[in-house]
Amino acid sequence: MIQTKINENVLTVLKDKIQLIKMATGAIYLVGPIQLPVNLYGETITFQWYCWLKTEEVIEDYESLIEKLSSTNLAEFQQSSVLSYGEFSFAEEALIRMHSICHTGDIFGSKRCDCGYQLKQSMKMIVEHGTGAVFYLANHEGRGIGLFSKAMAYALQENGYDTVEANEKLGFVDDSRNYDDAIQVLKKLRTKPVTIMTNNPKKVEALKNSGLNVSDRKPLWGDVSEFNENYLKTKINRSGHIGESSTCRVRII
Repeated sequence: MIQTKINENVLTVLKDKIQLIKMATGAIYLVGPIQLPVNLYGETITFQWYCWLKTEEVIEDYESLIEKLSSTNLAEFQQSSVLSYGEFSFAEEALIRMHSICHTGDIFGSKRCDCGYQLKQSMKMIVEHGTGAVFYLANHEGRGIGLFSKAMAYALQENGYDTVEANEKLGFVDDSRNYDDAIQVLKKLRTKPVTIMTNNPKKVEALKNSGLNVSDRKPLWGDVSEFNENYLKTKINRSGHIGESSTCRVRII
């Protein structure tokens, strides 16, 4: 990549958009908010979008940071982001979703899982509520095993293994996801209580253990079909997810 001196006007704009979150080791850089109009069920809704980058080095001079990043191929690495709606930082109550990236479900609309449905439904629920945010966690593919390993796990699932067994046969634990970085970004953006949309008690526990004020949890079941029924059963029976919705009870428990 071509490395050039950063223009003063460019630097002025970006200084107002970049926030530094210092960690015990390294730092998180948060850029945003950026206006992002989204087609949500046929209606254009404008969200506020943030993206974050974790680095081992703490660079407080943003000009040096930008110049360094311009010579780094960030496209080879994954970065996470936040999609917020309404007065997320100041509203008394807000809905949040900690959503793990799912290449097959979110992008291609795969019905082997319910991830694509959960992503769009959580965005819809946030808009209906009036304020909230989706944290899109890019390093969580396949519950933390990565896309290539997930593809191998899918191959095993087509031969009779359930989700947990497939991961374990490949040498992984059932779920290796970590929410620490997302929690630090959430704390930077909001200090008031949040209601988390999830069926996974581990997410609630991670937020509460970090000191966040989690006032409630909303279930997020749906889009049950012949293609993901066993997958959803495994979530409940082996991964500890909470099956609360009437649809879930009738179809998969």
